[in-house]
Amino acid sequence: MSRVLVVGGAGYIGSHTCKALALQGHDAVVVDNLSEGHREFVKWGPLHELDVRDTHALIDVFKKEAPQAVIHFAASAYVGESVENPQKYYDNNFVGVLSLLEAMQAAQCHNLVFSSTCAVYGEPTSLPIAVDAPTDPINPYGRSKLMAEQAIKDFAKASSIRAVVLRYFNAAGCDFDAQIGERHNPETHLIPNAINAALGIGPELQLFGDDYPTDDGTCVRDYIHVNDLAAAHIKALAWLDAKDRASEQCVSTFNLGTESGFSIRQVIDAVERAVGKRVPHTICARRPGDPPELVADSQQTQTSLGWVAQHSDIDSIVSSAVAWARADNS
Repeated sequence: MSRVLVVGGAGYIGSHTCKALALQGHDAVVVDNLSEGHREFVKWGPLHELDVRDTHALIDVFKKEAPQAVIHFAASAYVGESVENPQKYYDNNFVGVLSLLEAMQAAQCHNLVFSSTCAVYGEPTSLPIAVDAPTDPINPYGRSKLMAEQAIKDFAKASSIRAVVLRYFNAAGCDFDAQIGERHNPETHLIPNAINAALGIGPELQLFGDDYPTDDGTCVRDYIHVNDLAAAHIKALAWLDAKDRASEQCVSTFNLGTESGFSIRQVIDAVERAVGKRVPHTICARRPGDPPELVADSQQTQTSLGWVAQHSDIDSIVSSAVAWARADNS
């Protein structure tokens, strides 16, 4: 049994991971400034309401809670906003990580699981995307995350910090008990927007391009259920703990994806099956920088962490998200 500090634990993926930690017998301690997280999502441990960039306050939390490991989720994650306001992204996503690493060193807390993104790869040169593929991010969001990854590697070389970096593809779905779910403002993700359009609680869905070189002309993405993401973090903690006992310094990077993809039209079909209503939508022009297909190669993750997605078929993802949307809007 261990105590884990979950930075950004009031957010979408962070709150699901806190629940998974509690179910596995771990104590989850949340640090979140609630700028994008939700106080009511903190159900499985105490909340320390503070900003990760406040290093002195963070060190005080480490002293009080004495966590054995840290999972870091706190970040800004809107690609378009990152282009318009890069200062916010480098501050939140890079400076915030520097602050956390400083606090971990001060507290002699060694193990870190870091939430990264497939945006660090930029435009893929081949599919599926291997974890050792070239990194060439095309927006400040991806660049800020890649800079944070590099900082973690540099700190690990100079200290006893060990880390696992998890590069997500498309997080989707919600808690099967509908206790927590996906709630962003603004909401930019396809699945909740399609569901809200079908339920009549959101605007008509905009489909950006239907002339891509894919089977049905729409973009293909690798969707992974948020519960599978949470499980991967627990696997990563166990892997780090084994490395810790062996007194090995390490930073290891893994992709989190399913090695298969669903097109936008396939997602819309799944939403219509789950809701029983048509998804009203219009075809718009392509967005600049949207590649036709993004799919992960996660063989290394399966081999090293012993992790395989269990709930990431499109109907399980969508049905769980529909249940949450109905519960959250009832």
